Amino acid sequence: MSAAFIAPVIELPAALHLSSEQTAAVLAYLGSRRGPPNYASLAALVAGYVQRVPWESASRIARQNVAGSTALAARLPAAFWADALTHGSGGTCFESNLAFYALLLTLGFDGYLTINDMHESVGCHTAIIVAFNDLRFLTDVGLPLHRPLPLNPDKVTRVRSTFHTYVARPDGPRRYIIERTRHPNRYIFTLVDRPIALDAYIAASSADYGEAGLFLDRVIVNKLVAGKLSRFSSAERPHHIKRFGPSDDYEEIPLPARTLAPALSTHFAIDEAVISRALQAVGAV
Repeated sequence: MSAAFIAPVIELPAALHLSSEQTAAVLAYLGSRRGPPNYASLAALVAGYVQRVPWESASRIARQNVAGSTALAARLPAAFWADALTHGSGGTCFESNLAFYALLLTLGFDGYLTINDMHESVGCHTAIIVAFNDLRFLTDVGLPLHRPLPLNPDKVTRVRSTFHTYVARPDGPRRYIIERTRHPNRYIFTLVDRPIALDAYIAASSADYGEAGLFLDRVIVNKLVAGKLSRFSSAERPHHIKRFGPSDDYEEIPLPARTLAPALSTHFAIDEAVISRALQAVGAV
């Protein structure tokens, strides 16, 4: 029997620090374990993430509501993972990708953060580039992409997941158009493949709690639940959860207003108090 992989000890910036105890707890939560920093390990971590950690705005709205007019700093990875482990929460792209990036670095992966564009919206979406020698892979749990996508500046690349085939099309120096199949909007975002300094990334993440912050006006939750993609938006009335299967099957689960928070809590495994505060803050209940 081969010996268990032991990640090298790496000194990370304080903002990215995860204790050994928290790292072990996060790996257990994701249903993963320490392994060599290769593509197989990366893909397993992403697969675990999309099943356990939701893309959601509720925790950010609830946090902002408690703070009131006080300026908020973005949650750093240790706080993000503590909330995930305690409340079942996640986040939107800035905090989610930063937390996953910290986990990857802790486990011995190499890479960098990027801030990217969506059509005319500049700097509105983040992603991680993970490097293995001369190979680079787009890794994005802030959307999420369900598989790491290889990048090649000279040709179109693809990777298949259960729900989508993801595509990267070179679009000039260090730019790629990122697309997905089986979606009414094939275009996802434009990757700007340039490293962002950690302090600049954190500043942009904190600014996302400000007046121009995204997704603070409605509660949205997306998560892979029991093998199907589940989506809720408080902006859609009457309230319901949309469920998409891998074989084009689709259903809508109606959500009565009087049981909205507990129903969302049960379905998405997120603390009911977090969801309730967020729904009240946006006037959805």
